Amino acid sequence: MLETTNPQLRAARAANSVAFALQGFFLAVVLTELPQQRDKFGLTDTLIVASVAMISVLAGGGSLTAEKIALHWSSRTALRIGLLLIAISGVAVAFSPNKVVLFIALGVYGIAVGIVDAGTNMQAVFIQHGYGRFVLSSFYAAWSGGSIVGALFVSAFEGLNVPLWVTILTASAVVLAGAVAAGPRLLGSDDAEAGPAEQEPVTSVPTRIFLIFGVVLALAFAIDFAVGNWSALYLTDVLLSSSSTAALALAAYQGASLLGRLTGDIWVRRYGPRMVVRGASIVGSIGLVVVLASPVPVVAIIGFLIAGIGLPLIAPLCFSETGQLTSGRGLDALIARLNLFNYAGTLVGGVVVGAISAGANLRAGFVVPLLFAVVLIGFAQVFHTRTGGTGAPARAATDHASLDQ
Repeated sequence: MLETTNPQLRAARAANSVAFALQGFFLAVVLTELPQQRDKFGLTDTLIVASVAMISVLAGGGSLTAEKIALHWSSRTALRIGLLLIAISGVAVAFSPNKVVLFIALGVYGIAVGIVDAGTNMQAVFIQHGYGRFVLSSFYAAWSGGSIVGALFVSAFEGLNVPLWVTILTASAVVLAGAVAAGPRLLGSDDAEAGPAEQEPVTSVPTRIFLIFGVVLALAFAIDFAVGNWSALYLTDVLLSSSSTAALALAAYQGASLLGRLTGDIWVRRYGPRMVVRGASIVGSIGLVVVLASPVPVVAIIGFLIAGIGLPLIAPLCFSETGQLTSGRGLDALIARLNLFNYAGTLVGGVVVGAISAGANLRAGFVVPLLFAVVLIGFAQVFHTRTGGTGAPARAATDHASLDQ
């Protein structure tokens, strides 16, 4: 196991945090520019829902692609390829002359999202194994930080009346530059998949345990993606705000999630995953109630801020718990497959909310994430109560064995 004083491990943690931040940054740019893309190409609500569904489905394929790349080469290679594809797809989106080219570019982006999501989480779990204690929340804090910057980036560019293509092209350049700088510092196969900490004997992964955490992850991402995908449109269409103000909803949500995730490692070590998940779900439910009841944009933004304090803590805990079930190359495959539940969640959060909104309105659509947040309160029971370190994979599998009976 790599020691926390090892400069290579610290460098890998910083590099993977950059990768998480780049992913959050560009996704926020794509989502908060939806009203502008709709106006530019004359997109209907149905086409927006279809594009969200397409990205989610192709991202699932991207996650499986990341698994194959990682098994053949390494998770570092998979992650670097994914970040490069994001930059390339962004350039294509920026210069799309019509809907057909736009959808092709978004399809490539969807595949890239899946590769990067799987790659960053593989690296995160391996790095956590090296540290020997829970640190996964800090990576998601970097994602939230990147998302905040992305939302504020769009808000600022919209306020300055910068053309849409310039905004997206600039964002693509940021991703490319960050990928080039961070890529070489990620853990290679000798220090991750084949490192000393990954040679411990492990038990087989209980299918029921894996599926339980998959369902929790899907619900968490469904809520997260509903906020990311529809918060700007909720403010512009339901509460009649400007596009610049609408972008602040996602910034508020991610700002709160940044605070929660920056302190999440501490809360998990002190109180254990079960209490953290339960508290996060309760706070998130309260925030979404405020969003649904909001009469004006500022109240909705406050509601998104409250929801963001807790809900974003749940996803990293799912990966952390699953990451203790195995090690080595098997961990690459397990994380890539768990990541598929991410896209099942985004399909629900993006498509179901959008479909309800098309039939009624976005206020009705946001009832779905509220219901999911309430369900997560009950699911907190499946998380363990231990407050120690991450533990050896074999020991973690034994701790969860009772859930499979």
